[in-house]
Amino acid sequence: MVDMTPPERKGRVLIGKPGLDGHDRGAKVVARALRDAGFEVIYTGLHQTPAMIAAAAVQEDVDCIGISILSGAHNHLVPAIISELKQRDAEDIPMFVGGIIPDDDIRDLKSQGVLEVFTPGASLDGIANVVQRAVARKLEAGL
Repeated sequence: MVDMTPPERKGRVLIGKPGLDGHDRGAKVVARALRDAGFEVIYTGLHQTPAMIAAAAVQEDVDCIGISILSGAHNHLVPAIISELKQRDAEDIPMFVGGIIPDDDIRDLKSQGVLEVFTPGASLDGIANVVQRAVARKLEAGL
């Protein structure tokens, strides 16, 4: 007898690389780790605008967004992405950020609604666990 039970849905994650920063190795490593953890991962590629990232997140019906910023423009780009998501009625999509971000800026980003901020050296398992919990909460809420 063939098991017709659909596989448990782990979730869809968009990894975005906004702005002029051309260093995407970390974003690709995180994307691969999340894929290996069972997530469906959409990587937008380099040099995306906040509007492009928000539009892709809505179009792809993602459950979580990961943003990689190494340029120092996080205080400009992350709020712009949040604004673009709100304009699309998609502010319920949890977002995490990775990059070289000072502690004071981490607190500020979290106060604006960022789920978590990961700095260099963060554990890939830790990132996957945070994403899994966020996706599970979103799926349980039926969002």
